[in-house]
Amino acid sequence: MPFLDHIRACNSWNPADFMPFVVDGERLGTVRISLASALVRLRAEFCIRGDALHWQFVPEGFAARTEALHALCLELAQQGLISHLHGEQYAVTPGRREDARFLIDRACAPYFGVRAFGQHLNGFVRRDDGLHLWIGRRSANRRVAPNQLDQLVAGGLPWGVELAANLRKECWEEARLDADLAARARPVGIVSYCRDSSRGLKPDVIYCYDLELPPEFTPHCNDEEVQAFYCWPIAQVMATVRDTTDFKLNCNLVIIDFLIRHGLLGPEHPDYPAIAQGLRTPLGTW
Repeated sequence: MPFLDHIRACNSWNPADFMPFVVDGERLGTVRISLASALVRLRAEFCIRGDALHWQFVPEGFAARTEALHALCLELAQQGLISHLHGEQYAVTPGRREDARFLIDRACAPYFGVRAFGQHLNGFVRRDDGLHLWIGRRSANRRVAPNQLDQLVAGGLPWGVELAANLRKECWEEARLDADLAARARPVGIVSYCRDSSRGLKPDVIYCYDLELPPEFTPHCNDEEVQAFYCWPIAQVMATVRDTTDFKLNCNLVIIDFLIRHGLLGPEHPDYPAIAQGLRTPLGTW
């Protein structure tokens, strides 16, 4: 599966299947038309107007709207219209995470096409025979992408937690990286994409980090989300991304970005311009 195919897979969706989700005249997401129709039948405060789903008569204030949306999501889960609730809160925002209008359960965000934010960390080692990258294999019991390959550390970014604090938490839980070692992680940019999923639309932003690790370091998982770790030569990582679908879908993009930044995937590749541009799909401001 060529590098560019992974980028296309992460940006595959049909706008004709969706409509804007609007609150107080402001677009905050994108809802599948079938769910929009179900919401209109279920609740009087939803209507379709001007080819958009409007949440009208909403309560005033951040907390009240968060509570109202949570009650709605519980009802939707009980009726089987959404799969489950996760328990973590994500921002519902027209752009930046800091500009949240109210909150939504993490598992429900794709149903409303709400922008989600995450953090992925590339843990790498320099050895005598070249660059190596630590890879995790996700546990078989993971709801999303069980048994697939992943970054050394990767996780969502819930509301109310600063980026540095969340990264420290994820580093410890997923790889037993202590705070001092996690603090050496270097922010290196973002990857963004927008794709259709089984739950809805995912217009996601991933904050990417590089962390050079000492050769003697060995990761251990503290939260049972990872079943195994491998330290692979970068050529093996590159071939696995290029030739297979073994990595969790968005992890491919983070690794491709790593390969470009470290000079391992360059302008000599025939798809280089499309690859480099495709890693940062413009999500804009709704």
